[in-house]
Amino acid sequence: MNEPLTRDWHHDYPLDLVRVLSPLRRGSGDPTTRVEPGELWWASTTTDGPATLRLRRASGGTVRASAWGPGAEAVLAGVPDLLGASDDDSGFAPAHDVVTRGVRAASGMRLCSSGRVWDVLVAAILEQKVTNREAWRSWRELCRRFGHPAPGPVEKLWTAPDPRQVREIRDWEWHRAGIDGARRRTLLAAASSARSLEKAVVLRGEAGRDLLQKIPGIGPWTAAEVAQRAWGDPDAVSVGDFHLPTIVGTALVGRPLDDEGMLRALSPYEGHRHRAVRYLAAAGVHRPRYAPRFPVRDYRAF
Repeated sequence: MNEPLTRDWHHDYPLDLVRVLSPLRRGSGDPTTRVEPGELWWASTTTDGPATLRLRRASGGTVRASAWGPGAEAVLAGVPDLLGASDDDSGFAPAHDVVTRGVRAASGMRLCSSGRVWDVLVAAILEQKVTNREAWRSWRELCRRFGHPAPGPVEKLWTAPDPRQVREIRDWEWHRAGIDGARRRTLLAAASSARSLEKAVVLRGEAGRDLLQKIPGIGPWTAAEVAQRAWGDPDAVSVGDFHLPTIVGTALVGRPLDDEGMLRALSPYEGHRHRAVRYLAAAGVHRPRYAPRFPVRDYRAF
């Protein structure tokens, strides 16, 4: 096994590693991440190839990073942004008591920037219009069957399949992974334009989200989900989410809302609306249960 590349990075702000990187984790069984006492592992694709990153706390506000694989240099260079160094919360001020509670509960929260569209885009497309359980099952299937085994010393860790690997998946294998035709077509369209979509990280903001939406099947919800993770977009609201308007409405105005009402309720946080939503989650705000959950569909049985 090759020796890893390493770097020590010092941060001058409170940092909760798990909380900052939690948006990149798709369920407790995510094959691309592993959380262990005192350290976190993350396997990802890069333009240079697969990479595995290990992050460990060291003394004096230092994070020790080790990386393996062809993409090791790229992921090491991205450690500061990944851990929120480029996140700028200037201009953000809680306008509701519940948001203030969230700020107090999550003092080590920053918005992460993975610096790469592809991995988070695949996961977001899989989450379109299905339950998280369905999407995360398909994510596990794709990574384990078509992704790269993560380089380095950890077993049972995989990267997402890269664009070439996605294009090579045969029709019956999509079905076996529980992925319907609409999401399959969107993934294939994204794979065909993957290189140009990475420019969204440079454009950022609304321009970056607009670029993503040029792909058929990618709308505002998917673009926002990618923006939140790929470049830490503080204002990207997941409009079109089944639960979010109810969560925001119940927390801020005491009743469920639709998307338009949600955006009005979040207007005091213009420029930081996603940040406000993250603090609502940190405050423990969840969607009230008024009806049974949707059944989990298994497209492999159709």
